[in-house]
Amino acid sequence: MAQKAAIRSTLPYRLRSLLGNFWGTALVFFIAMTLLRATELYLMYTYHTLNLDFRQVIWDSVLADVSWNFYLLGLIFIGYFFLSLISRKLSKIILQVLLTVLILIHLALMTYFFKTLLPLGDDLFAYSWQDLQITLQASGTWNIKTLIGALLAIGLFMFLFEVGTRIFRFSLTTYGVMTGVLIVGAIGFGIWDADSKSFSSEMEQNLELNKTRFLTEKSFDYLMYGGEYYFDFYLRTSHDDLLIQKEYVDDSYPFLHEANYPDVLSPYFDSLQQAPHLVFIFVESLGRAYSGKDAYLGSFTPFLDSLEQHSLVWLNAISSTGRTFGLQSGIFAGLPYGEKGFLELYQEFPNHKTLPAILGENGYEFRYFTGADKNFDHVSEFIEYQHPVAVVDEKNFDAKYSKAPSNSGNYTWGYGDKELFLNGMEKLAFPFTQPQIMAFQTQTSHDPYLVPQREYYEQKFDRHLEDYLGFSQSKITDYQAYKDIYMTVLYADDAVKDFIQAYKQRPEFANTIFIITGDHRLPEIPMSSRLDRFHVPLIVYSPLIKDPRYFRGMSSHFEITPSLLAFLDSQVGLDMPVESTWLGQVLDTAQNFQSKIAMPLMRNKNQLVDYIHGDLFYSDGQLYKISDNLNIDPLESPQDLNQLLGEFEDFKNKNNYMVQTRKLFPEE
Repeated sequence: MAQKAAIRSTLPYRLRSLLGNFWGTALVFFIAMTLLRATELYLMYTYHTLNLDFRQVIWDSVLADVSWNFYLLGLIFIGYFFLSLISRKLSKIILQVLLTVLILIHLALMTYFFKTLLPLGDDLFAYSWQDLQITLQASGTWNIKTLIGALLAIGLFMFLFEVGTRIFRFSLTTYGVMTGVLIVGAIGFGIWDADSKSFSSEMEQNLELNKTRFLTEKSFDYLMYGGEYYFDFYLRTSHDDLLIQKEYVDDSYPFLHEANYPDVLSPYFDSLQQAPHLVFIFVESLGRAYSGKDAYLGSFTPFLDSLEQHSLVWLNAISSTGRTFGLQSGIFAGLPYGEKGFLELYQEFPNHKTLPAILGENGYEFRYFTGADKNFDHVSEFIEYQHPVAVVDEKNFDAKYSKAPSNSGNYTWGYGDKELFLNGMEKLAFPFTQPQIMAFQTQTSHDPYLVPQREYYEQKFDRHLEDYLGFSQSKITDYQAYKDIYMTVLYADDAVKDFIQAYKQRPEFANTIFIITGDHRLPEIPMSSRLDRFHVPLIVYSPLIKDPRYFRGMSSHFEITPSLLAFLDSQVGLDMPVESTWLGQVLDTAQNFQSKIAMPLMRNKNQLVDYIHGDLFYSDGQLYKISDNLNIDPLESPQDLNQLLGEFEDFKNKNNYMVQTRKLFPEE
């Protein structure tokens, strides 16, 4: 009698095939991500000067990567498993494509960090597609070579994933244990915050964190919570430790207060016989780390150094933002930030007053000059709101001028700084019939840091290190890694020198006040602290100054407009608004270090995470104490921390209220 064949289930075979495809691909992914981290650390320590313990950095970096990769693969496995019930072949292809894309994204984020020393986060969403294209083209990364490289990388990783499924083959039991460890690890690492460690050095934190995780979490927070508003103005502190006691007048306009600002500048000037001309010089990426007295990296601005001897200089001055987007609104009006910077409210600006607008009502003419595209970051809309008599950008340069060098062969940010000033001088009315406000915004000292007259500035860079700074040969070698950057700073300094010397030949020089500052410190050279990115020179130069001084009282861009208006009102008389919305105080003329300001700082668009009150600095959950030269040290003080958090939340509530209601300054 014939026996029936035993019926065997195909489930173990199918399950082993399913897990084999997943783990063969996942292990290759793990290896690739580990190699990318090793490459990142090697490049960072080889081409950047990092005073960080490598052993600690590598341990924390591996921990950050393992936690994120477990969490990521755990989530992917759930989707892969259910999709494989429909089609194992389709789930395998989608898995390999997805992990390939994730590797390429991580590689791009690594490249971005290597160049900028800043991780890419939710600031990605703050720029228009057009602005992103301009930035990529100017940096030279948007070209056919990049596209071909990406396609080759896709093919390579798809091949390696397929090889992995054939090499990494284990028993069903082993696959089960590996999958169990993955799920437990994903849950555990999903709960544990690998980035909860406190860092006094922002550079150390940025280096150790997983760049893909950072972008993912910041993107999630932005997309999920970016549009929420809270309007509880629960805090009306007296701020009696600040320079100015502001009297707020209307809760429906939460920033509106009486405009009572003392004149702190007149003691250092001769008495004015007529309204002076104001010339603002905004130098791209000019940081105190490498410019002026006590620059800890050594000063690369010899002309500005000499100018300081005849000027009023604030050694502990800060910008209001860590990028250029806050330059104009911060200096000209001390305006709140909005969600992505005040200029992003361009489609419907809240009614506001600025220094150019107020002086325009008092007979001044306002002219703005830039060598770049005036529309980038919506600068044009903000400047036009102030009713200038002229806005000159890259479209208004004569044919005799050549654009700055290009890294992509066909695109550049615009014209070099020397051309900016030459073109601007040619377009100035002569002689002036009314007092002037002139603003010049440079752009050469910006990524990709391509200096005109390269051979000349290479020689000047070498001489500067040896003769001006007196560096040893070993130190000179360290500085060679940032040669291109420092050359653009030397070039910008020369451009300002040429402009000042040419302007001295004009008769109105004797009645002109120059305000020179940087928009932020450049990030591509490692920063010493979280506050370093905001530390910029602030120089007021004029032949009208009778008592040049260095000041160590902490001040910011927000203090410039209130101080200048109070000075001009005292000296020549102005028709001034009785109310204002300035966020700032007045420039602190203390000879010794002190801080009597309170203000939030916006690192990048969408990143409002820093706050200062007095000599206390809150940043990413940690409290610090500020000392001279803007050094910071961690501070454990729950009471002070709660106070700063309360003030910071109060500001953000008012800021969000302003965004939604557009109530900033009442319409006349």
